[in-house]
Amino acid sequence: MKRRNPLPKLILGCLVLLASAAAFALPDDVEQPIQISADSASINDNTGVTVYSGRVEIVQGSMKIRGDRVELYRDGSGEVSRILSFGQPARFEQQPKAEQPVTQASGLRMEYRIAAQEITISEQAKVEQAQDTFSGDRIVYNMSKAIVDAYSGQNDDQRVRMVIQPRKSATP
Repeated sequence: MKRRNPLPKLILGCLVLLASAAAFALPDDVEQPIQISADSASINDNTGVTVYSGRVEIVQGSMKIRGDRVELYRDGSGEVSRILSFGQPARFEQQPKAEQPVTQASGLRMEYRIAAQEITISEQAKVEQAQDTFSGDRIVYNMSKAIVDAYSGQNDDQRVRMVIQPRKSATP
């Protein structure tokens, strides 16, 4: 009995697996619906401002915002343009790309400007990316460019601090 070579089927199987893995890449978070849970909400259609209070959680794709009080601001077209979050601390997390780790941020106050894809964390601000940490009085994180800018306050305990882990070398 003649044996068939299993290599072509194996190669085809690997190609199918690689193609399906690429299809599971994170969707564009801004295209996802915003889901909100809170203990209470106050909606003002005249101003376009909605205030959520008590264990607020906002989820949009891989992005999560948590705080004690969160304010959503709508622009003239009715789209959410800005989110303010306050907490002890307020928290933010998002996975920028499928191959990148989740970025986590915390501070007493956060402002997320959606069109600019920029979040400003103030008062006890901290951002963690993989094992690297950035802290200061104020941190501005540009999600689309993956840029973190940290600023110190007026006191020595508000100085910018960074811990950057060494990168593993590809060569042995």
